[in-house]
Amino acid sequence: MRQLVTTAIILKRTDYGEADRILTLLTPEYGKLALLAKGVRKVKSKLAGGIELFSVSEITFIKGRGDVGTLVSTRLLKHYAKIVGNLDRTMLGYDLIKQLNKATEDEPEEEYFHVLQAGFEALDDPDIAGDLIRLWFGAQLLKLAGHTPNLETDNQGSRLNAETHYSFSYEHMAFVDNPHHGQFSADHIKFLRLAFSAHPPRVLAQVQGVGKLATPCLQLVQTARSASMQ
Repeated sequence: MRQLVTTAIILKRTDYGEADRILTLLTPEYGKLALLAKGVRKVKSKLAGGIELFSVSEITFIKGRGDVGTLVSTRLLKHYAKIVGNLDRTMLGYDLIKQLNKATEDEPEEEYFHVLQAGFEALDDPDIAGDLIRLWFGAQLLKLAGHTPNLETDNQGSRLNAETHYSFSYEHMAFVDNPHHGQFSADHIKFLRLAFSAHPPRVLAQVQGVGKLATPCLQLVQTARSASMQ
């Protein structure tokens, strides 16, 4: 059968039999793959080095007649070692993988692969706060799912005013004019626009006052994601 080559990120590893594993991988070209890695749990396995978590690898595989194909060979391209050196960032990395796995079908868009890789890049940089990565990653998943909040006009269709404050309506996925009690200012809205853009997390980390901006924006994104999945 024809062997195929692609780039992959491990989403899940499940022990199978005495020495094998079934891997769930995310790829740019083939979406999600379920592949049998034969003998990978043996000490001298040639496959083991290329299927580390928090890594990007080149894999060669054969599609199966059913749901599970066969992993033929692996080559590690990039391992984000600083993630596994910090427990909090390791746990956040697992959470990002879990979120993406839950949010995607068998053939997700290629962009999901790049979002997860960018998330690993950010986690590998200790200067980028974990909550900032959570905010950015959640915003990207919302955008890819077609649930980007309205960051240009309020719930009445009026242009957002830099001089007022807003609340947020999760029913309408839009801001609501609330000049006296709204928690979102023009700076929050600009920050959210940046989070939903194509810029990586390190760009958000360079924004002045990022600490104060990130907390309410993270709450908005997380609540919006929960609302979108109901």
